[in-house]
Amino acid sequence: MIGNKIILDTNIIIDLFRGNSQILNLLDTLERIDLPYVVLAELLLGAYRSSNREKHLSQIKGFLKKCKIIHSDTDTANIYALIKTELLKKGKPIPENDIWIAAIAQRHNLTLVTRDKHFKEVSGIKVKTW
Repeated sequence: MIGNKIILDTNIIIDLFRGNSQILNLLDTLERIDLPYVVLAELLLGAYRSSNREKHLSQIKGFLKKCKIIHSDTDTANIYALIKTELLKKGKPIPENDIWIAAIAQRHNLTLVTRDKHFKEVSGIKVKTW
């Protein structure tokens, strides 16, 4: 078990929408789902670009009823800059949105549940790669 203090990456939610039973079981154990605003934006982008736009927007709308959206603040922006600096020094860039997600995870001391292995390059965050 990974505990109750988690945030979900976009790829985990997409798997949820596709009916992944492991993720359904995980979410059943949670009182609340914390969702970074960046993940919501990525989900919406995917829905708007989809040929099944209305279906995907409906899935997102239903999912959001269970979520608390976590926004960025000054502390998160500072953490973002530190993470990006660290990754540049290592020569291990990751997508910009993922840096924001990592910064939010660190700022709020949340475990990030993801399928992306590149988050392991970010120090100071707890990652559960699924």
